[in-house]
Amino acid sequence: MCRRFVGVVVFAGGTFYVYNLETVPVSGRRRFNFFSPEMEAQMAQQAYAEVKGSYQGQILSSYHPTTRYVKRVMDRLVPVSGLQDLNWEVFVIKDDSVKNAFVIPGGKVFVFSGILGICGDEGGLATVMSHEIAHTVAHHASETMSKSFLTIVGLLVLSIVSGTDTSFLGNVMDLVYLRPGSRRQEAEADYIGLMMMAEACYDPSKAVGLWQRMEKAKEFEMPQFLSTHPTHKNRIQNIKEWLPEALQKMENSECTGRTMDYALEFRKAFGYPNW
Repeated sequence: MCRRFVGVVVFAGGTFYVYNLETVPVSGRRRFNFFSPEMEAQMAQQAYAEVKGSYQGQILSSYHPTTRYVKRVMDRLVPVSGLQDLNWEVFVIKDDSVKNAFVIPGGKVFVFSGILGICGDEGGLATVMSHEIAHTVAHHASETMSKSFLTIVGLLVLSIVSGTDTSFLGNVMDLVYLRPGSRRQEAEADYIGLMMMAEACYDPSKAVGLWQRMEKAKEFEMPQFLSTHPTHKNRIQNIKEWLPEALQKMENSECTGRTMDYALEFRKAFGYPNW
């Protein structure tokens, strides 16, 4: 009876897994994901409300020069992301101690003021923002939820079959399945973001300097196999390997003329973005 149960579960699970395989945009990676973009956006609404509530009083106004600075960068990146139809909103959180930025699915952008110093210039900020937008392009949030669902179901089945506590197996699954998957997503967002910033006529070599500054600012970095992110050294090495492709994309985008157009726009009195 137990063997039959396991056989049915394995067959049904395998069929479900294969049916929900899809290809990630830009990178071409095959992955399991059964959450639709609509489901992802719906679940993100709660996260959006929670974040806004948590930082109420620290969010700079939409007219603040720093907010408008971030919006200018977004104005160049959004048109090449393929996500122009989203209702994009930019929020800058005044907290110089936090060096972070993130995009909640649905186009909600949050940037902590503490990361701007490490960005250094517009190219550095474009590196950060294109990476965060790339997570939305690749629907990494829904992929993560799908993998977590698989993990929970797998552990539940093991618990029923073996009748034992699966907490240890849960830790193992986290180490050998979930964390490597997260690192893969981060590297993928680096790649997609690099191509995106190049197409938007930002110098992709600026990404190397950004991650070098990130490495210097980091007081401690845990071993990669324990982390959800690649090490800064590995990120820098990957970006250097991708640079020829990114520079070719920048050349194909006829950026010489477009960069001049952006420079003229920059000289205007902080004009509003057109998205």
